[in-house]
Amino acid sequence: MYQKPSAAFIGASWVALGAGMIGFLVGLWRSDTMLLNEKGYYFTVLMYGLFSVVSVQKSVRDRLEGIPVTDIYYGLAWFSTILTIVLLAVGLFNATLLPSEKGFYAFAFLLSLFGAITVQKNTRDSQGAEKKD
Repeated sequence: MYQKPSAAFIGASWVALGAGMIGFLVGLWRSDTMLLNEKGYYFTVLMYGLFSVVSVQKSVRDRLEGIPVTDIYYGLAWFSTILTIVLLAVGLFNATLLPSEKGFYAFAFLLSLFGAITVQKNTRDSQGAEKKD
């Protein structure tokens, strides 16, 4: 049932996760216009977003494989993922940043989420393939 992902896909997934996270965090670190509480807000949204997409990926995958997942957890994982995107969008909409900076944070955030999902998927597929052998 499990197929081990290729080294290229594993590497690309880690690069996407790293580039998104590092880009987002360096942007926060170097920002001269953001107050510390704003930086904390965006950092928290990023960490919450990464956790929530891993939860979505795991719960979706568990359901596909017949592993029980409660509807409450499944719904909460999806709600959390959507909430993090909404929180980032609202924060950026109200931020006093240049439009290019807003776009940078939005795309770095989305790249981070994508990277987290694919790294989680690759990790699970690799472990499943090893157990099969």
